[in-house]
Amino acid sequence: MGAMKKAFTTLIDSTFSFLKDKPVLVAVSGGLDSTVLAHLCQEAGLDFAIAHCNFKLRGSESDADAIFVSEMASGFSKEVFVQAFDTEAYASSQKISIQMAARELRYAWFEELCVQHNFEYILTAHHAQDDLETFLINLGRGTGIDGLTGIPETNQRVVRPLLNFSREQIKTYAEEQGISWREDSSNASDKYLRNHLRHQAIPALTDANTNFLNGFQNTVSHLRDVQDLLEDYTTLLYSKIVTESFKGYDLNIDELKRIPNTKAVLYQLLKGFGFTAWDDIYDLLDAQPGKQVISGEYRLLKDRNVLILTEHKQEETQQYLLKADQDKAVLPGMTLKVEKPEKFEDCSLNEAIFDADLLEFPLCVRRWQEGDAFYPFGMRGKKKKLSKLFKDLKYSTVQKEAVWVVCSGTEIIWVVNARSDDRFKVMPATTRFIKLIAHYD
Repeated sequence: MGAMKKAFTTLIDSTFSFLKDKPVLVAVSGGLDSTVLAHLCQEAGLDFAIAHCNFKLRGSESDADAIFVSEMASGFSKEVFVQAFDTEAYASSQKISIQMAARELRYAWFEELCVQHNFEYILTAHHAQDDLETFLINLGRGTGIDGLTGIPETNQRVVRPLLNFSREQIKTYAEEQGISWREDSSNASDKYLRNHLRHQAIPALTDANTNFLNGFQNTVSHLRDVQDLLEDYTTLLYSKIVTESFKGYDLNIDELKRIPNTKAVLYQLLKGFGFTAWDDIYDLLDAQPGKQVISGEYRLLKDRNVLILTEHKQEETQQYLLKADQDKAVLPGMTLKVEKPEKFEDCSLNEAIFDADLLEFPLCVRRWQEGDAFYPFGMRGKKKKLSKLFKDLKYSTVQKEAVWVVCSGTEIIWVVNARSDDRFKVMPATTRFIKLIAHYD
């Protein structure tokens, strides 16, 4: 048994024993690394199928790669899935790089295959040099400790069993076993940073220090230990800093400032939400209320003594009409139900009752706007701006953004979940009643 085959089998028996007797999907491009991975999986007796992506970036060469992989799978008596992508068109439509487009398309398709064919895991052929390249790329971009802890061996259902092996070990094994593979002509170019590191920078480093790769792996191991320690530390602080709030989470600024290493803890708390403008986030601690940083799907907002983390949604400007014969109106995040009681009924906070003869249908339901005003129930003849009402109620910015109002004609009759208007209230002479009930998702 070859040295690498023995090492791989031992690794499967120990670290990756969960792969045994489970159907897995092996990603194979036809290049050296993934071809060797497929051969090693065959030798180890794993239950696997092969998936190959044709990104249509190298013309007939890409098509030849697909044929090569299909023939290899046939030789193994394994099922093979081949998918062609218009990668350039996807990259253009999403305004991302070709490399990022290929990655998104690849992993989305792999996930579809797993769901459709019940594969438990996806195996990729990333090896030690890939790990080093990623480390150096992240180092040059400026990154937190996450970017310096290397490629994980397992990430959800993706498994990378070759991370402890060098490219030299992989190539030696292929040559000893007489394994052929396809060469990607684009890998010879130094146009891309990763290729430049692979062909120029890393060979220079390993020439200067023959133990460089092992030293790098030891360093990454130490960084992972530090990362684990930081995760544990942040977990201990979490309950002191973070509380669940209206449609999001509040981060207590006073508590954040009270602890050492505020920036590091803030980064740990928010790193999973897609933020990149970290200096702007740190500046929010001392910013004026209302300042915010948006990542794409999430928003961090300064509001008095807290930072509010919520999903980022486009402002709702649409108006919804509620006709006299309707029993409900379905709005984003809320359903407004209509009842017609025979007599006056007490109302809870999410309910309001009106004299139906005073209302002008259809009613209009919309988000509140600056300048809106009404006559609060119980304050006859006293007009009040909604902005003042929200201040009195101590609404956060996020709470204010979520407020709906119901209007009869141009007049607000109900600030939903807050106050109804005095002009439309039920009186002793009222004979027809309309009750509105707000149900939030």
